[in-house]
Amino acid sequence: MVVLVTGANGQLGKSIQSIAGSYPDIQFVFCSSSDLDITNKENCVFVFDKSNPDYCINAAAYTAVDKAESESEKAHLVNVIGAKNLAEACNDFGVTLIHISTDFVFDGNKSLPYTEEDATNPQSIYGQTKLDGESAIQKIINNHFIIRTSWVYSQFGNNFMKTILRLAKERTSLNIVSDQIGTPTNAINLAEAILKITLFSSLSKAEGRGEAFGIYNFSNEGECSWYDFAKKILEINNINIDLQPILTTSYPTPAKRPKYSVLNKSKIKNRFGIEIKSWEESLETIVI
Repeated sequence: MVVLVTGANGQLGKSIQSIAGSYPDIQFVFCSSSDLDITNKENCVFVFDKSNPDYCINAAAYTAVDKAESESEKAHLVNVIGAKNLAEACNDFGVTLIHISTDFVFDGNKSLPYTEEDATNPQSIYGQTKLDGESAIQKIINNHFIIRTSWVYSQFGNNFMKTILRLAKERTSLNIVSDQIGTPTNAINLAEAILKITLFSSLSKAEGRGEAFGIYNFSNEGECSWYDFAKKILEINNINIDLQPILTTSYPTPAKRPKYSVLNKSKIKNRFGIEIKSWEESLETIVI
């Protein structure tokens, strides 16, 4: 089985690369943006024709949430046109698409975890482009898995955990927002879930069973604020600085964030038998 991974130099792409050796039945084709520009339709066709994949994991995305407010065209190009190009290439070549989306498709006005059936209402340009990318995929190809995730971090790339550790070396105190609630997601756990779905789908296809296409939520278990997340990061790394909780109103950003975006994972756990670690337990496995 050949699996093409876009966005290979991003934190999810690198996380998949870091565990690829544990999946000997999968032949991975890792493509960075220089290898495969998903915004270029002809480039997509060329790479698909050359690599002949069975699955495509789209780990490429424009994820600069605040910058997207002033770079809407760039965000749209990658998150919508790029998703559309991949969906069309997958459809033309008989490839199953696994696409990564976000909790930012929700407005955050609920007080219970969001299910896959809940109404979407993005509050930012980033969230809107990710939702538009989902819609484009659904219109083009039946053979797709869309995985919505949240607060992704890892030892790779830029993310909240690495930012906190960097700032803790530079400052004696930090103020972190405490009234936005969600769930951190270890990118390695996300990568493992994606590959489990890939193997499940491949086996189901071979046995002539339904492959359970559709939208799924995945994050680690539990919920916390950004302040709680930062506090745990510092605690695990034995860093003692003055950490203070603040309200969102005290830290205005160009993009509006959901106040509550915890994801209900019942569907992905029941359908694929995926066991999910708590965010605290999973955080402790990351070594910088």
